[in-house]
Amino acid sequence: MTMFGPQYIWDSIQQYEAVLRSPFFPVLFSITVYLGFCLPFVVLDALSPRVALIRRYKIQQKTSVSWKMIWSCLALSLYNHAVYIFPLSVLHWYWRPVSYPAMAPELLRVIWDLAACLLLFDFQYFVWHLLHHKVPWLYRTFHKVHHKYTSTFALATEYSGAWETLSLGFFAAVNPMLLGVHPMTEMLFHMLNMWLSVEDHCGYDLPWATHRLVPFGLYGGALHHDVHHQKFKSNYAPYFTHWDKLFGTLHSE
Repeated sequence: MTMFGPQYIWDSIQQYEAVLRSPFFPVLFSITVYLGFCLPFVVLDALSPRVALIRRYKIQQKTSVSWKMIWSCLALSLYNHAVYIFPLSVLHWYWRPVSYPAMAPELLRVIWDLAACLLLFDFQYFVWHLLHHKVPWLYRTFHKVHHKYTSTFALATEYSGAWETLSLGFFAAVNPMLLGVHPMTEMLFHMLNMWLSVEDHCGYDLPWATHRLVPFGLYGGALHHDVHHQKFKSNYAPYFTHWDKLFGTLHSE
């Protein structure tokens, strides 16, 4: 068994099967991973007003993130997890017990399934996002909350109302089931999806950012999404750029 290969990782995870089967696991997994990904950027936000080296990578250099903004976003995220996500995860745990196979998928299958889940979510989010900007009632009623901050920062990722939190969470939760992926791949997808979402909103154009690693401008990243929060009428896809190119809604600066 290869060290750090899929089977090794899956065997290590299965040692905590009792935790995985707990109704508390999904919500604890979600909030822990999300806050863990946000924390490095919160540190950067705290240091950037005083450290020029950090500030040079900030997309909107004339803006800053206050502790009031941080606590406001954190409070809403915790509220949504406690009031909406936790009860639904308990119902899901009760109605659909999780089955954990002994064998892990092959590495190429993991990569293929991750790409499929991510591309499907990217399409779903694009359609959802486009509609919530093009239909004034949808924007005013549901999506406007998320656009409170025109300068993005990590904890603003989940600054949204119940409908947006639940509908986008539904896409992320149902796609692994639709595609029949392995439970380990499903966990990896949720982690990857959360990381990319946080990075999209982080407000920094760092040298190792995902959009710099993906060639040919196929991936938008933080710059792409920051323009959306400034302009409102472009860059609706969360990650990749092909849907915005196809529909003529791509805007870059």
